Amino acid sequence: MDFLISQLLNSLVFGMLLFMMSAGLSLIFGLMNVVNLAHGSFFMIGSFTAFSLAQWSGNFWIALAAGWVPAAAAAVLMERVFIRPMYSRSHLDQVLLTFGFIFVFGDICKYLWGPDIRNIAPPEALQGAIMVAGAVLPKYRLFLVAFGVALAVLLWFFLERSRVGAMIRAGVDDAATAAGIGINVPFLFGCIFALGAALAAIGGIVAGPVMGTYLGMDIEILIPAFIVTVVGGMGSLKGALVASLLVGAIDTFGKAYFPDYALFLIYLLMVVVLLMRPHGLFGMVKG
Repeated sequence: MDFLISQLLNSLVFGMLLFMMSAGLSLIFGLMNVVNLAHGSFFMIGSFTAFSLAQWSGNFWIALAAGWVPAAAAAVLMERVFIRPMYSRSHLDQVLLTFGFIFVFGDICKYLWGPDIRNIAPPEALQGAIMVAGAVLPKYRLFLVAFGVALAVLLWFFLERSRVGAMIRAGVDDAATAAGIGINVPFLFGCIFALGAALAAIGGIVAGPVMGTYLGMDIEILIPAFIVTVVGGMGSLKGALVASLLVGAIDTFGKAYFPDYALFLIYLLMVVVLLMRPHGLFGMVKG
C-alpha cells in the first residue's frame, strides 16, 4: 500500500510538471499554429536562472518569483524577431528554425552555467517528509502537486473569466474573425508566446529540487509534453491537464511495474486517442 501511495504521488508530481509545460505549448499550437521545438529550452532556462537566484539570495521563493522573467523576455524577443515572419511559412520551416534554437539556448546555458549538474535546495519549511498510511511522502512533492493545482485554477480563471482570456479563446477558435472584430492578433500572439514560456520556466523552477538542473533536461521534458499536447488537444487547457495526469500516471506506474514497456505505453495511449479522436480528447475542430 505504501508503495502504491508513493508512486501515485510521483505520478501527480510528473503530471503537474508536464501540465506546466504543455499548457503553454497547447495554447501556442492552438492559437498561433506554430510548432515550437524550443519550448523545452524555456523550462531549462527557468531552472538555471532559479539556481543562480537561489545561490545569490539564499531564498527559494525569490527564485520562484523572478526566475521565469529571463525565459519570458527571451520568448518575446524570439517571437518578434524570428517567429513572426514564420506565421505564413510552412510547419517545416518553423520546425527547422525552432530546432536550431534548441542548440542556441543549450550553448548559452552551457556557457553561463557550465556542463555540471546543479541542485536547487527546497525551502526549509518544505524539507523532510510526512507519513501517510505507512508511506513516506516528501513535503516538497506534496507542495509541487498543490502548486500545480493552484496554477491550473488560476489559468482557468484567467482564460474563462477575464477579458484577455476571452480574446485568447476567440483567437484560438478563429484568429481571422477575432482580427475582424478589432482584436490585436499580433500582440495577442506575442502575449501567448511569452505566457507559454513563463509557464514552462516556472515548471523548470519547481522541478529543480526534484529533477536537478542540467543540460539536456529541455529535450527530456519536451517529448512527453508534445505527447500531452496531442492527447489533450490543441488549445485546450482542460485537455492539457487531463492528458498530463494520464501520461504522468502511465509513465510512473509503467516504470514501476513494466520498466521495459513504459515508453511504449505512453505512445500506445497517443495512438489510441488519435484513432478514436484525431483532434485529441478536448481539441477543437476548426473549419
